[in-house]
This record gives sequence, C-alpha cells and structure tokens, in this order.
Amino acid sequence: MQKEKVIVICGPTASGKTALSIELAKKINGEIVSCDSMQIYKDMDIGTAKPTLEEMDGIKHYLIDCISPTKRYSVAEYKKEAKKAIKEIVQKGKIPIVVGGTGLYVDSLIYEIEYPEIEFDAGFRQELEKEVEEFGLEKLYEEAKKIDNIAIEKISKTDKKRILRILEIYHATGKTKTEQEIESRKNEPEFDYLVYGILWDRELLYQRINKRVDLMIETGLIEEVKKLLAKYQEFPTAMQGLGYKEVVEYLKGNLTKEEMIEKIKQETRRYAKRQMTWFRKNKQTIWLDANESKQNNINVILEGINGKTTVGNE
Repeated sequence: MQKEKVIVICGPTASGKTALSIELAKKINGEIVSCDSMQIYKDMDIGTAKPTLEEMDGIKHYLIDCISPTKRYSVAEYKKEAKKAIKEIVQKGKIPIVVGGTGLYVDSLIYEIEYPEIEFDAGFRQELEKEVEEFGLEKLYEEAKKIDNIAIEKISKTDKKRILRILEIYHATGKTKTEQEIESRKNEPEFDYLVYGILWDRELLYQRINKRVDLMIETGLIEEVKKLLAKYQEFPTAMQGLGYKEVVEYLKGNLTKEEMIEKIKQETRRYAKRQMTWFRKNKQTIWLDANESKQNNINVILEGINGKTTVGNE
C-alpha cells in the first residue's frame, strides 16, 4: 500500500520557512502542522515569531497556540498530536506540510522515534536546580557529557533545559538518551516524508536574525514578557525560550537593554548554527537555495511530490 506523502520544511530560525510553507499550501491544497517547541505555547507570540492570522492567509495551522506556558510538553506528546493532525489533514483530502526548526520534533516523525513517557521527578529536578545555583550549569554540562557524549554534542553549554533532560532520562531509566533513541527507531515511518531544508549563506542569515530581533523589540517583546509574568508567575520550561529568558534578566536588572538585545541576537545566531548542524545530518534532506525565488523552490517541492526529485546535496 502506497504511503501518503507529507512535506517537511525545516531549517534554522529566520530562514523563511513560514512564508514558503504558506505559499506552498495555497498551491497544493495543503494545511500546516507546526514543528516548533515554543509556538505551541499560548500568549507567547512575538518572541516565538508565531505567524499572525494575516500571514496565515486562510491556511489552517495545527499545534500553534494550544497549551499553557505553565505546562511541560514532551517530544512524545508532540509526536502523538502531530500524527493526529497529519491524519486529519489527509482525511480531508489535503496535503500535510510539517514546518519548523525543532530538530527533535522533526526526527520523531521522519524516523518514527518512540520516546518513552518518563514520569517527572520533582525531587530530582530540585536537586539539579540546587546544583546549578551552587556550582553553575557548566558542572551539570560536564556530568551530562560523561553520561551521554553523543547527545551533548548537539547541545549548547547554556541550554539548561536539554542538559537537565539528559540527566533526568538517565536517572529515571538507567539508559542514556542516545541509547533510547537507537532502540526506538525500530518502526517503519507511517508516512512518506519528503524533507526540505532552506539553505542560507551564514552571514546573510545572521543579518536576518539581527533584524528580526530588533523588530521583536520594536513590536513589544518586553511588554509581552511583562504580561506573561503577571498572568502566569511561574512557567520555567517555556521561559527557557530564546528571547524570553534574556528579557527576564533585563527586567531583574541583571542586563541593560542594549546587553539584553545583543545577547538575544548572539544566542539566536548560535541556535541557528546548531539547527543547521542538526538538519545537515538528515541525509534525505533536499536543500532549497534561499537565493532562489519562492516560486522556484515551490517548483522543486512540486517535482518531489510528483516523484521526480532525488535527494539533493548541499
């Protein structure tokens, strides 16, 4: 039985995934499934670069703006909800387009990775948080490196959320995150995923990132964070998002406004670099040249849907 085709458009932050996917959806009768670990949260719009209703232009989007920032959201939950959305789109006779830059979410779908649901251990998390306060995050980074050197290579030394996750998985299961992923790739993917990445010259991408951060500040990122803090008080997982944690540091008086803006730009550039490293390892990715027109890149995807495109190299 022939598998249903699902388009995946991935790539680094600020690479133009949203605009390309919406144009594509109009041409192929598609609907979009977000693949972004921050856009799932309600009330976090500016800092996550959520598409506005105007930008969506009538195209239905799934897994955007759907959970409270106070809640934890796992890769396993994402995979379950994303596949449910994909099936719903297929049943309508439309083509699903998965769009986003969260590599773990993309891989969970295209490699059919089964992530076990690990019960959250609040006591162990408190121990880790205490260690961070006393000795700094670098100590836990080194501990995580000893446990799972492969997983830590993909993580920044400042990525507290993912560093703690490596330690928590090992504490809960006695297995490393990498071991679990290898064990869980046993099932054949349910859909025929056609994976496209948007390839930018690094310096041009960094310029786009810097402009985007300036625009976020101009359009009210600081005010958005103030409202979030007033409404929710505590939302530790969501607040680890790029831009949000830096604004909190500014509001606490730990950074000047200029330092905050520069730090957001710097951390976003670093994140984009890690995203490119992540997506380059997916060998089936067909790379779209960002310098080409939107229409030319859509034509490449249309050829893939019609079975005429082979896997492209950078």
